[in-house]
Amino acid sequence: MEQKTRGENYLSSVKNALRILNSFTMEEPEKKVSEIASELELNKSTVSRTMATLASEGFVDKDPETKKYRLGLSILTLSGVLNSNIDVYRESQPILNKLVEQIGETAHISIFDHLDVVYLQKVECSHPVRFLTHIGKRNPAYCTSSGKVLMAYSSNYIVEKIIAGGLNQYTKNTITDPDQLREHLKQIRKDGYAYSIEEFSEGVITIAAPIYDYTGKVVSALSVVGPIQRIHRNKIPSIAKKIKVACKEISENLGYRE
Repeated sequence: MEQKTRGENYLSSVKNALRILNSFTMEEPEKKVSEIASELELNKSTVSRTMATLASEGFVDKDPETKKYRLGLSILTLSGVLNSNIDVYRESQPILNKLVEQIGETAHISIFDHLDVVYLQKVECSHPVRFLTHIGKRNPAYCTSSGKVLMAYSSNYIVEKIIAGGLNQYTKNTITDPDQLREHLKQIRKDGYAYSIEEFSEGVITIAAPIYDYTGKVVSALSVVGPIQRIHRNKIPSIAKKIKVACKEISENLGYRE
């Protein structure tokens, strides 16, 4: 019984450590122990002990002046190991660079993770506009072009689970009606690409197409993002065509054959 309790406490400590690491974001890259404790509803002493352990292994660093913690270099090391072992990351880099040169807008590679879209790779254009995207950033699937592509080629179970989670309205153009979204996904499968015109962020247009692996499964999406002033609606088909060519090249590098 005592051994079981010890094991449960250990698992609880691991879970708390992971929750703490996941609480750091681009918007909040530094936090005090008290802030973390309040946000995660944890005991302050528990957070303090956990942070000390994470710091000893290089997963967080503490600023001696502000007493705030930030993510440490061990996180970066793990990120490098992950990226080097993800085939789509390795195979897409030169193709992504070429696409950005052709179109003149920023491009991303995205994957599904816990029903959200996560940006795995990003290549900025020579005149980038500030958008809420960065490597590791999570965005909702149903109102982003990459997310809609991944939804369109996923099972009905995944689609319905996302819908059941709620379709929040981020802008006046966000699709919040489940039936309308289902029909929209059918059209995406027919067209082979998706677009989002100010559905998640005002003034932003994104266009995306699917990337396949050697089994014929859609494993990620390639999206191009730009301001509505530069990417007009009538440009969407021609940009989508270039994106699909890039996706085909990446897919073939991953072993996909039509």
